[in-house]
Amino acid sequence: EVQLVESGGGLVQPGGSLRLSCAASGFTFSNYAMNWVRQTPGKGLEWVSSINNGGGTTTYTDAVKGRFTISRDNAKNTLYLQMNSLKPEDTAVYYCAKSKEAFVVVVTAVYDYDYWGQGTQVTVSS
Repeated sequence: EVQLVESGGGLVQPGGSLRLSCAASGFTFSNYAMNWVRQTPGKGLEWVSSINNGGGTTTYTDAVKGRFTISRDNAKNTLYLQMNSLKPEDTAVYYCAKSKEAFVVVVTAVYDYDYWGQGTQVTVSS
């Protein structure tokens, strides 16, 4: 069965950095686009970033553009999110999610994803 396991979350001060990982199994990882989505009580689910199956195309929400970098290592079946210059508003539970297709799309929705990880908490606070 498909499994997605996030790790790397924690407490960090504003301006700090964290690197999230998502270990994937149960499917051919290199055939599918992958995504990071975050959830807060005030904003609900918010798409963060996507990467196509080969890693050559990436997209970001404006709120994180220039600060976050999505990447993948298909040999290790692992997705990453490098988060720099963190802000308190980045505080959320971060989920990795598998796309149904190999490519990223201009407009995305939750029904584009067929599997989700359990999430990892990121807290940015002084």
